[in-house]
Amino acid sequence: MTNSRVIAGRVGFVLVLAAIAASAAAQDADRAKQMAAEMQKRFAAADKNGDGRLTKEEARAGMPFVFKHFDEIDKSKQGSISLAEIAAFAREQRAARKSTAP
Repeated sequence: MTNSRVIAGRVGFVLVLAAIAASAAAQDADRAKQMAAEMQKRFAAADKNGDGRLTKEEARAGMPFVFKHFDEIDKSKQGSISLAEIAAFAREQRAARKSTAP
């Protein structure tokens, strides 16, 4: 096999890997958008008084995972949490899992 064929084969392989990585990134982005939309929908349904914040009781009724971690999410100890605080907690949890992954 000539050098040019070897190089062309390697370049082709790298392009295939790049295409796979780009596809995976696009799928991850789509999944993140879907998860965010679902979270907003569930938050709005749980927020019975429509004030843009969840009390522990609202979380208990509509978002069991959030209820379970309510005190961790409510860092300011206001007794209610926003969607932004829930999202920040979720990002922290993902980062912690990634940092401990083998």
